[in-house]
Amino acid sequence: QVQLVESGGGLVQAGGSLRVSCAASVSINNFYIMGWYRQAPGKQRESVASITPRGGTNYADSVKGRFTISRDTAKDTVYLQMNSLKPGDTAVYYCNAKIAVADYWGKGTLVTVSS
Repeated sequence: QVQLVESGGGLVQAGGSLRVSCAASVSINNFYIMGWYRQAPGKQRESVASITPRGGTNYADSVKGRFTISRDTAKDTVYLQMNSLKPGDTAVYYCNAKIAVADYWGKGTLVTVSS
């Protein structure tokens, strides 16, 4: 059973930084892509960033230059470093991992950015 557990969310002031983590119950090398999504109140879930086993990354335009996704295979963990946070970044952040046709999600961690 694949489990993804997010942590590191919290309250931060605008302009501040936060790092959220996603710990997997299996080797993250099993996944052909891992990523972070977010869902703000009243909005649809959107992709934020993704990373492949070879370290290839992709970012939403709204976070380019501010967020960095990374992975630690020794800890089976994927991180999202968020800098220069804005109130518009307030959302529940979800970790996602894909193996073949299977799609796995964590329960999410809340990030609140105050103005």
